[in-house]
Amino acid sequence: MNETLVIIPTYNERDNLDWIVGRVLASGARADVLVVDDGSPDGTGALADAYAARDDRVHVLHRTEKAGLGAAYLAGFDWGLARGYDALVEMDADGSHHPEYLPEMIELLADNDLVLGSRWVPGGAVENWPLHRELLSRGGSWYTRGALGISVADTTGGYRAFRSSALRRIDLEQVESRGYCFQVDLLWRALQAGLRVVETPITFTERVHGTSKMSGSIVRESLTKVTLWGLRRRGRALVELVVRHRRLPSVRASSHRVRPARTLTTH
Repeated sequence: MNETLVIIPTYNERDNLDWIVGRVLASGARADVLVVDDGSPDGTGALADAYAARDDRVHVLHRTEKAGLGAAYLAGFDWGLARGYDALVEMDADGSHHPEYLPEMIELLADNDLVLGSRWVPGGAVENWPLHRELLSRGGSWYTRGALGISVADTTGGYRAFRSSALRRIDLEQVESRGYCFQVDLLWRALQAGLRVVETPITFTERVHGTSKMSGSIVRESLTKVTLWGLRRRGRALVELVVRHRRLPSVRASSHRVRPARTLTTH
């Protein structure tokens, strides 16, 4: 068993699976692959089983229903943590995340808990995206940074490497989102837990085969949840401010009653 597990959720990704798994295994990252298939009707799960039968670095986790990207990753995390992997990596099945970045991302885990493959830091880029998709992604990260008060440039990216010890410090059972907003949810919890997070530039390439799972409902879900989390954060900050303000008068009053301590001596 290798020390790193790359988790690839799939739903109707038959045309991409061989290609992406082969690139992971050839990346030089010394990583195993876990395909988490949500009952794909196009036979993706059966194709993954065939790959696993001929290569012991490939494993398959079959789920009976399409329950969302976040739910698939959480199932993959549970599987990998139970088997003692040191690092767990999120990767899309459609080829948008280049496996060739894996060795560098895993190396960065030596000094960090979470490594984000970032499109929006210097050196990062996107390929074959229409302007409206880029504006939507950049705008989503900008809004998330403001709502949550964080400094991460690419808050919605899904190419990530975690130390297993870092995932154990996050209460995964309390993660609220099971859809694409899962990425923001997990990042927010990682930062709140005090994890060391670093961004490294990647090039993101739009899929060639199949259709994107992005939709208007996904965008609305993300906007709603991020807004709610931001309001909670501001509410907690306001409560703390009020509490501190109320304590100040009593502290000042008590300071006037303090008398110098007497030095006790023996005769």
